[in-house]
Amino acid sequence: MNTNRDQQQPKSTATVQRLLATALVLGCIVIGTTAQATAQQLTPPATPTLITPPVGNSAFLVGHAQGTQGYVCLPTTPGASTASWTVNPARPEATLFQSIFGNDFQIITHFLSPNTNPNTVAPRPIAFGNATWQSSFDSSKVWAQVLNGNVVTAGTDLTSCPNTGSIACLLLETIGSEQGPTGGNLLSQTTFIQRLNTNGGSAPADGCSTSSDVGKQTLVPYTADYIFFRKGK
Repeated sequence: MNTNRDQQQPKSTATVQRLLATALVLGCIVIGTTAQATAQQLTPPATPTLITPPVGNSAFLVGHAQGTQGYVCLPTTPGASTASWTVNPARPEATLFQSIFGNDFQIITHFLSPNTNPNTVAPRPIAFGNATWQSSFDSSKVWAQVLNGNVVTAGTDLTSCPNTGSIACLLLETIGSEQGPTGGNLLSQTTFIQRLNTNGGSAPADGCSTSSDVGKQTLVPYTADYIFFRKGK
């Protein structure tokens, strides 16, 4: 019996060590992310003026997204016999990661949800849903929309948006935010969000052309980098 326990102990020890290592890494992410937000030392890549946040806003967090962009087939105009894929409003479903010691850890989820705390720049009436980013650590949220059509076609800027044929790179402005249930504010102070380095996600070239296709839906995989900004202090 003692021998069996001795044989099992290394396995148990290894399991505990892995759990401790994971906890340590997650702790580093939380502390490091918070420190980033406080120190504002993140340096974003150079971007075209059209998708660069106004002076006075500093990058504090970046997440590498993996997910899908949703499209629905709708008539090109009301009552038309032709149709096309539309992404308005945006229908994202993605998870944002940071890499720590070679391992990817979830930091944010990205999805469509009702804007329950709109700010003064949010359009009225409030849409049924807006693009949302929610912290995986403190559950704080930010809602945002593309700022004044500030879009860069993928493939036209080799530094920040190099992949031709992918979804566009964007500058989004916060239209609402919310602290987490215990007062967490990691994302609630966000002012602007950049979507850069997009890969994939564009609407299909076929499958939506006539009225008989109306109502079809599709999910297209994509990856991108999201950079979060807030007012400088």
